[in-house]
Amino acid sequence: MRIPLRLPRRPAPAGPSRPAQVLALVAVLDEAVAAQTPADRAVAACGEPGPVSRQTARACGLQSIALHRLRTRLQDLRITDPELARAQDRAARLLAYDLWMLRESLNLAFTVHHDPRTEAARLRLNGLGRHADDLRRLRDGLRAQVG
Repeated sequence: MRIPLRLPRRPAPAGPSRPAQVLALVAVLDEAVAAQTPADRAVAACGEPGPVSRQTARACGLQSIALHRLRTRLQDLRITDPELARAQDRAARLLAYDLWMLRESLNLAFTVHHDPRTEAARLRLNGLGRHADDLRRLRDGLRAQVG
């Protein structure tokens, strides 16, 4: 007869402290806010009158890559504090919007089927807009918690 061997339970490893989580989140958001400036310029360049340059297309592509990487890093953070997890989710959604704006700007600027409605929509492009401000405010609010 075998007697099952019971190993002592080890406590689950403690996650990072709340201050460490805030610092990690703020560090990624600092980079995301900085990346919004060139992304904003790229979106606005898609809305300039006249033909859109290949450099603009390249800028949109590069900024999409940068924002996608930042969003992935943001989502990979080990955030356990519920309030910070909500901030992390909000930031990820705001970055997803920025990515969507870059993609849609390219679609409008380099459409195969030109029509007056598409051109009018393209000419209204002037940057990332309010969502960029929302991400900056979110970052600033978290940074205030650091002290």
